[in-house]
Amino acid sequence: MSASLPVTIDDIEVAARRISGRVLTTPLVVSASLTELCGVPVGLKLEHHQTTGSFKLRGATNAVLSLSAGERALGVIAASTGNHGRALAHAAKAEGSVATICMSQLVPVNKVSEIRRLGAHVRIIGRSQNEAQDEVERLVASRGLVMVPPFDHPAIVAGQGTLGVEIVAQMPDVAMVLVPVSGGGLAAGVAAAVKARRPATRVIGLTMERGAAMKASLAAGQPVLVQEKPSLADSLGGGIGLDNRVTFRMCRELLDDIILLTEAEIAAGMRHAYAEEREVVEGAGAVGIAALLAGKIKDIEGPIAVILSGRNIDMDLHLRVMNGEMDPFPEEAP
Repeated sequence: MSASLPVTIDDIEVAARRISGRVLTTPLVVSASLTELCGVPVGLKLEHHQTTGSFKLRGATNAVLSLSAGERALGVIAASTGNHGRALAHAAKAEGSVATICMSQLVPVNKVSEIRRLGAHVRIIGRSQNEAQDEVERLVASRGLVMVPPFDHPAIVAGQGTLGVEIVAQMPDVAMVLVPVSGGGLAAGVAAAVKARRPATRVIGLTMERGAAMKASLAAGQPVLVQEKPSLADSLGGGIGLDNRVTFRMCRELLDDIILLTEAEIAAGMRHAYAEEREVVEGAGAVGIAALLAGKIKDIEGPIAVILSGRNIDMDLHLRVMNGEMDPFPEEAP
């Protein structure tokens, strides 16, 4: 692993000390059903039990605490597909600041409502994460708000990396980690932490087929734009930013693979989490389970840690999926 990467294990360890007491150390539990299926121990990292319902609180808290008192007084702002906005609203409120969250019309209503409940200012802009980000940049310029990006920022990546430190502590002989990938903040941070402690451990990224920005960017050799489409894994939507400075490079160097999943496979992962593990997870949080069920993880080695990254799904949609709906957002025929 290159020593010149934007975020190192030292940064992650500093973040762990900084956010200690403000975020939960989430459990890692062995899944009997997945262990039987795979023939090796499979542990579920229950990060959806985090205070705000997703891993995003780690990075948001580290980023807010990294600001000066003067910067926090100005107010913080970010574009979000929902979970980062909720985490930043919570972290800002805890430190006496106020968050402004810009989101596209594709963000589910339940996530928007929760962000408002936490006292953040909400702006709904366009139908893409890129349009929401344009509004963020306009407000930074016009109002002097402090931008806290959802993924492409060293403090965010270091905060998310604390999850990887916990995994290695809880499963010291972990041979493979399955991690959801969107903009790459979680994947980059977890991979940096895990590979610093266990260099031979494989870290596999998982995402949906519809709008897999990091996968497309890695294939192109540079950040590229993708069309955003409705998906059960809505938290994995959005681009990685054409001027990406942190996560593209780290994912390119640290991830062993990125695997794509269909909507039906994601739905199956959600149903397994509920029926077999008694866990409610959103589509993005179920992609690791989905990949194992679909047989898409090749050359399985164990033990395996599967990150369940979030639970913030609209419960009416969750019920539809539990009742057998395979694709609540079918694409229109050409």
